[in-house]
Amino acid sequence: MKSRLFLFVLVCNVIFSFAARAQFLDDVRKIVIQDKGGLTENDAVSGIKEALVKGIGESVKIVSKVDGYFANPAIKIPFPEDARTIESKLRAIGLGSKVDEVVLSINRAAEDAAKSAETVFIAAIKGMTVNDAIQIVKGKNDAATQYLSKTTSPELRTKFRPIIKASLDKVDATRLWADVITTYNQIPFVTKQNPDLTGYVTDKAIDGLFVMIAKEELKIRQNPAARTSEILKKVFGN
Repeated sequence: MKSRLFLFVLVCNVIFSFAARAQFLDDVRKIVIQDKGGLTENDAVSGIKEALVKGIGESVKIVSKVDGYFANPAIKIPFPEDARTIESKLRAIGLGSKVDEVVLSINRAAEDAAKSAETVFIAAIKGMTVNDAIQIVKGKNDAATQYLSKTTSPELRTKFRPIIKASLDKVDATRLWADVITTYNQIPFVTKQNPDLTGYVTDKAIDGLFVMIAKEELKIRQNPAARTSEILKKVFGN
């Protein structure tokens, strides 16, 4: 009888021990989120989403202006890497100006397309979870940008590609590219080429936007003056 009673007490202690431990961990999690100014999980989600929206808006405003890409060494789109043979051959025969025209036109296309990027990006951040937001708040200075890049890049490229294609046509980049490829393919003994210009500019334009979004995120995290709303002040001020 005593042994049964002892076993019952032991089982109860174990059960309550696990329950207490679970409660303790839950309390710790809440403290981590709620310390320093009463930061809640909803605050974290709202703050990160607003930071991303703000960063995207500021970035789009910067890059969609004339020379937004072309005059910015950090994001300027060069002649396609897999077409460097084309570039070197054309420059060697005195047609460097044609190459330069292409480079200018593809950057103009990116600047034009960037005007439509904001809505594409904002739609992509709606699925952010509470845990995602918490990790971003506690993460590195570009944690929000990296999250956006990792979770949305394939979808963004699919949606952004037709926008880039339309912009390439609009600024005459498509024709200039076709002229360059035609000229190159007429050079004796070269292997004919025609790299995917739309795909290349799409990738580079989005990469450039992420570079600028990361800069805006850093401002929000490090510069109190960049926190232009109460939720940004509450989340990133802590």
